Amino acid sequence: MLKTSVTQSWLSRVSGVSQPSISQFLSGKVQLSDAQLDRLLCCMGYRLEVVRRPVVPNLTRSERRSWLLHRQLSMHLSRSNLKEWRPTIERNLERLRGNVTGQPHVRNLERWTSLIQDSDVLGLQRLLTGLDRDSIEMREVSPMGGILSQDERSDVLQMAG
Repeated sequence: MLKTSVTQSWLSRVSGVSQPSISQFLSGKVQLSDAQLDRLLCCMGYRLEVVRRPVVPNLTRSERRSWLLHRQLSMHLSRSNLKEWRPTIERNLERLRGNVTGQPHVRNLERWTSLIQDSDVLGLQRLLTGLDRDSIEMREVSPMGGILSQDERSDVLQMAG
């Protein structure tokens, strides 16, 4: 917008994207879809080019260990295993609710609860293996403790170095 000297209101009129949406996007409060962003850029004489390449995430030692443990757990995750694990997970959720305060942790515990109640295996696998900030924060209050065997846990942690 700076290079093309356009205002939010002008861009809104030309693109059909609401000015509040443009403002929220610019402030980082919302993310536009690639199609929306391409629409805005086209109005200013640009095109969106998405380059896909693998990127090694910058994880702390603790975040990496947590990811490796949860990734291992996701290898065993199935609808039937989730049913077997449910009593342990529900006990862990209850314990966490008594110890966790503040956001986003309280909200994340509610999301875990919803995923477990819905038996959302795909949603759980995404959180167990995701490297986005949301998945990392969800694993900070993970109710999955005590599900991996001690031997399997030790093997994963040894691999983590």
